Amino acid sequence: MILVTGGTGLVGSHLLFKLTEGNTIIRAIYRDETKLDNVKMVFSYYTDNYEERFRNIEWFKADLNNIPDLIDAFSSVNYVYHCAALVSFNTSDFELLKKINIEGTANIVNLCVSEKIKKLCYVSSIAAIGSSTKSDLTEETDWNPEDNHSVYALTKYGAELEVWRGTQEGLDAVIVNPGVIIGPGFWNSGSGLFFNKIKRGMWFYTTGITGYIGVEDVVRIMQKLMISPINNERFILITEHLSFKDFLNKIADALDANQPKFEAKKGILTIASWLDGMKMFITKKPRTLNSSIIKTSQNKTLYNTNKFKKEFQIDLQDISTVISKTGKLFTLFVFF
Repeated sequence: MILVTGGTGLVGSHLLFKLTEGNTIIRAIYRDETKLDNVKMVFSYYTDNYEERFRNIEWFKADLNNIPDLIDAFSSVNYVYHCAALVSFNTSDFELLKKINIEGTANIVNLCVSEKIKKLCYVSSIAAIGSSTKSDLTEETDWNPEDNHSVYALTKYGAELEVWRGTQEGLDAVIVNPGVIIGPGFWNSGSGLFFNKIKRGMWFYTTGITGYIGVEDVVRIMQKLMISPINNERFILITEHLSFKDFLNKIADALDANQPKFEAKKGILTIASWLDGMKMFITKKPRTLNSSIIKTSQNKTLYNTNKFKKEFQIDLQDISTVISKTGKLFTLFVFF
């Protein structure tokens, strides 16, 4: 049996769709019943019999920090895909991020060890990769604790430490560090939020550079890693590096919308961050801009993907194609 955590998220839902193509029993953890409809929506993008595929999954309600529930969820499980995580860059969410991303992962790892799970695949992020000004970043780049990391990056790095701790206790595991993941179904979070913003009108862009990959390719690689003899390794998963400007322009073209026209330089972003802080003070709503977000939006960060390419000789979808396919689904299902 295969257990998937975070099955109601972007990666988890696409992974579940692919896993239901086989004959293995699939169990998926969820916390909120209302999010199950998101999974059905994703399935409906790819097949007409999505209801049947959805029913073939053994859905199990559990919280990553509720040990008794997790123990029950692990019953008869052989392989685990740990996709569950909280994604937030708001410093006010730091404690919750630690609770879900680090402590939650520690609980999953502990059960993988105690239940003698055959293999764990953990979905991390390029945010957990170290930093360097001298060359492209690799899986071996040192983590600099003095750097201005986002709260999200700090907790994803902490979660990876829990996985590595598990490998020292006998667990076979692999970690994937995807770039910005592009795919349909979640239009109010992650990369999907940009499709929403561009369609409604987005004026500003930044010139930072980072790596991107399609969600279907992430899932395909995870499945290959799970059945491979590779253990206790991590892999940066990136198809292409783009500036944020080029990324937004490609989305605009896919949606037949206006491209952002104005560059948000550091000075403008600093002022916007100050105003955002004032807004938070008055409205008590979480901040959307802080120093780490500004830094990320300006950074030109390149990642070396030679390790993955050497291990797996597979073709990945180019990002323009992924954005175009995602844009068509957005237009069809969101803007009828």
